[in-house]
Amino acid sequence: MAEEKFEDAVPTTYWHRLPDGRVQCDVCPRYCRLHRGQRGLCFVRANQDDRIVLTTYGRSSGFCVDPIEKKPLNHFLPGTPVLSFGTAGCNLACKFCQNWDISKSREWDTLADAASPETIARAAKSLGCRSVAYTYNDPVIFMEYAIDVARACREHGIRSVAVTAGYMAPEPRREFYRYMDAANVDLKGFTEDFYFKLCGAHLKDVLETLVYLKHETNVWFEITTLLIPGQNDSDAELDAMTKWGVANLGPDVPWHFTAFHPDWKMRDIPPTPASTLTRAREIARRNGVRYAYTGNVHDEAGGSTYCHACGEKLVGRDWYVITEWNLDAEGRCARCGTACAGVFETAPGEWGAKRLPVRLKNFAAA
Repeated sequence: MAEEKFEDAVPTTYWHRLPDGRVQCDVCPRYCRLHRGQRGLCFVRANQDDRIVLTTYGRSSGFCVDPIEKKPLNHFLPGTPVLSFGTAGCNLACKFCQNWDISKSREWDTLADAASPETIARAAKSLGCRSVAYTYNDPVIFMEYAIDVARACREHGIRSVAVTAGYMAPEPRREFYRYMDAANVDLKGFTEDFYFKLCGAHLKDVLETLVYLKHETNVWFEITTLLIPGQNDSDAELDAMTKWGVANLGPDVPWHFTAFHPDWKMRDIPPTPASTLTRAREIARRNGVRYAYTGNVHDEAGGSTYCHACGEKLVGRDWYVITEWNLDAEGRCARCGTACAGVFETAPGEWGAKRLPVRLKNFAAA
């Protein structure tokens, strides 16, 4: 069989040659060992000419201006628009993937939109976006492209947001997060059994990423846990998970509990009841999580931000629309003066719930 060649692939840094002639990719803890012409599980990193290359650099599954709260980030520039994009593939194998048409794609037609890092930065600025989000699929697997985009964005005063499962090896993790300003990390469950059987990964590596972000970076980050009925939604697991979070990350990291809908290879499990999300939020708050949220359901109380000292509603939210703002110019409670953790400006943005698909060819340099 002829060796597959990857046109327009770019060389990468994190790999090494093995004694048996294969090449090992060192970006994530999967450590794929590849013969010439083989792709890793992520599908986008491959062995070409005895080195690991990225096959999707400069190509995207699409660009869209979203509310920042959709990432979800509730404490990072609330109300502002974010230019979102992803590529294809993923380094996890979640049977419940909610974006499987992108993350599991093996068709190059998925990558119909092409853009240079400078074009993306220019488009974000022109569209009034305060940030760019690497999302839809995990930016870990296209880190070289994401980093170059982040560099270009910094030149224009645009911040960078990673939406990720946090499954990354230590050395590339250090480089990647030097260029990120915010992140939302999926903590998919709190047992090794869940991660191994349903995600094809390991819990400890994700926990290491969370601890790293908290204690060794200035990246603002929030956590999302998709609750799947009968899989990761027991009181015992939610109790252990949120207690770990407060003990290791502190009480100020926002936590989003979101609703599962049947998809990909888990269509036989029913959607998550809203009552499960409310129960998870109550357990988290009882264990000391100051900012716990419900998501993927209409729940204004569960989506709003409250002062942990006096209970004042600081930011009211109805889906992605900000309905109330009671923070002063320094991000403190207007009633009692207690600081609210996050990255805030003197007033919220006014983007609301709009979703605006865009084609970046209109922003390419003449």
